[in-house]
Amino acid sequence: MNLASYLFGIVTALITLFIVIELLRRRRLRERHAIYWLVAGTISLIFGIFPQLLVFAAGLVGIAVPTNLVFFVSIFVLFFVCIQHSSELTALETQTRVLAEENALQEMRLRELEEVVRRMPPAIGVDTSSGADS
Repeated sequence: MNLASYLFGIVTALITLFIVIELLRRRRLRERHAIYWLVAGTISLIFGIFPQLLVFAAGLVGIAVPTNLVFFVSIFVLFFVCIQHSSELTALETQTRVLAEENALQEMRLRELEEVVRRMPPAIGVDTSSGADS
């Protein structure tokens, strides 16, 4: 590994960690979502600083090319994130549907009440033309 690729890996991992922490600080990313990116960034930083660990880990798993291990783990993490987001999206769609149904029922009840009030005779002693009590 040459010096340029070595530094590129470290700088990329540090930028990733910085971006995730900044998104957390600005409340643009929730903690439960950030944990995956923080773990991935930290692991990338460790493998960037100590590239022989990646070679060792690939050897333990039985993968001949360490880069293939990086791709496999990356795809696995992204797959897991997609499943989590799909689960959350399903829950939000259900909640949105329930809220829309409740809103429609409330609007229907409000129209019915307005119709009842409109059909009621005016109260005795109340001037309906000006809206003030007599």
